[in-house]
Formats: sequence, C-alpha cells, structure tokens
Amino acid sequence: MDTATLAQASDLDFSFLALFLRATLTVKIVMILLIVASFWSWAIIIQKHLTFRRARAEAQAFDEAFWSGEPLDELYSRIGATPRSGPERVFAAGMAEWQRSHRSDGGLIPGAAQRIDRSMDVAIDREARSLNGGLTFLASVGSASPFVGLFGTIWGIKHAFEEIALAQSTNLAVVAPGIAEALLATGLGLLAAIPATIFYNKLSDDSDAIASGYEQFADEFGTLLSRNLDA
Repeated sequence: MDTATLAQASDLDFSFLALFLRATLTVKIVMILLIVASFWSWAIIIQKHLTFRRARAEAQAFDEAFWSGEPLDELYSRIGATPRSGPERVFAAGMAEWQRSHRSDGGLIPGAAQRIDRSMDVAIDREARSLNGGLTFLASVGSASPFVGLFGTIWGIKHAFEEIALAQSTNLAVVAPGIAEALLATGLGLLAAIPATIFYNKLSDDSDAIASGYEQFADEFGTLLSRNLDA
C-alpha cells in the first residue's frame, strides 16, 4: 500500500458522529431507530425494576398486616374503597364479594365461595397484566434489533460497493468508511438487543414470582373464608 493512500486513510474520522453523518439516509434512519429503541428499553427496565421492588415491599407489608390478627372487616375498612397495592386490591375484591354474598337476614347466598374466588382471580389477572406491561416491547427489541441492524449493514455495504465502483478504486480510503458505517448499524442493533433480551427474561421471572405470590395469598384467603362458610 502506497504512502499517499495511508496518509489519506489516516485523515479519515471514524468517530461515532462522523460515521453517522457520512452514512446514507436509510442507514441513518436505522441507527436512529435502534438508538431510540435502546433508550426506551432502558427506561422500561429501570421503571420495571422500581415497580417490582415497590410491589415486593407492599406485598410484605400487607402480608404482615393480614396475619397480624386484626379482624378482616377492620382491615378492609382501613384499606377503604381505593386500595393502593396489588395485594390490597386482591383482598378488597374478595372482601367486597364476601360482603355482597350476605343476605339481609345474615345468611349467605349459595355459591359464595366460587364467586369470591372468581373475583380474586379477576383482580390477580388485572395485576399480572399491569406487571407485564412494557415487557412485550423488550421482547420485540431483543428479537428484532439484530435484524434491523443487519438491514442497515447490508444497505451500507451496498452503498460502499457503489462508491467503490464510482471511484474505480479499492484502496483503503475508499473501502474503509463505507464498511465502518455499515458495521456500526449491526453494532447498534446488538447494543439494543442484548440488554433487552437479558432483562426481559429477568423481569418476566420477577413478574411471575410477584403474581404467584398474589395467587398464593388468594388461596390462603379463600381457605380462611371457606372455613367461615363451613362454620
């Protein structure tokens, strides 16, 4: 390789901003989409981490209150009509149906246990959907970003070959910029996909564990109510 070519190649700027500015419009759009997807993914990851930590703390606090020996009617009255946490909403759904199942003479309407269980199941399903909100986006980013980045790379390499043909030269100064711009798109795709995939798996497990705790509480609460029904 001659000295002039090496000098020309050494003058090229391979910084992220320079590569982005030299890229074609299509590759720029791909890069912007991947950068936005990465930032959005991290926003969801942080928000979900805080939400799940708060949900676990609320579940522990409610579990202590529920098993403290306080009468359930008093606990329900203290929670009020606007429960603030997932366990409180599941408990309130069961207690509301329990109270509606009493006739004016104090007797119970038949099928109370089944209605109470269904009410709590609906509340648990609503909480599970809330916990899983946003995780679908992480899954989509994790699966689609590498292919989006690959598309940008293919388009960038196509443009690089066109530049080589127009310049009628394959020296380093002509080839290197186009290849570097193309590979940057793949790198951004992986940068968006890897954290999204890792945290999607972790957050999905955390969500399932929290929802499982709600289901366990509902089973325990339903058992207590069934004892009262049998009595």
